[in-house]
Amino acid sequence: MHAHRFPIRIGRRSAGFLRFVFGVRPSSAWAEVTDGLLVVRFGRAEFRTELANIARWRIEGPFLWVTAIGIRLSLRHRDVSFAGSPHGGVRLDFTRAVPWGPFKVPAVYVATDDLEAFAAAIADAGIPGEDVRRA
Repeated sequence: MHAHRFPIRIGRRSAGFLRFVFGVRPSSAWAEVTDGLLVVRFGRAEFRTELANIARWRIEGPFLWVTAIGIRLSLRHRDVSFAGSPHGGVRLDFTRAVPWGPFKVPAVYVATDDLEAFAAAIADAGIPGEDVRRA
């Protein structure tokens, strides 16, 4: 499989905050779909799982700025978000929760610059999904 790298959108107003708190720069904020793997890099943080572990995808958003920017762990659902902009994200639900530090993550949100292209790369791996922004 050919590697597809998708930049995570970094908003102009949030760039300084993201660089200071999470070490995010445009060169270190991306999601990659390659060789049966999903790898997300967001500054100093990295998240990875096998594509076969992704049960479904869903494009959602836009989100409120205060709830979207940075690396966010939902205390209620334990999902993790990697976002540099509130424009929206692709939610990836897992078949098996993915160990990430001390957490077991059942889903992630990845706010790539091109949500549709990122979702299409996941769909090309045979994973079903939907764009609920148009529902």
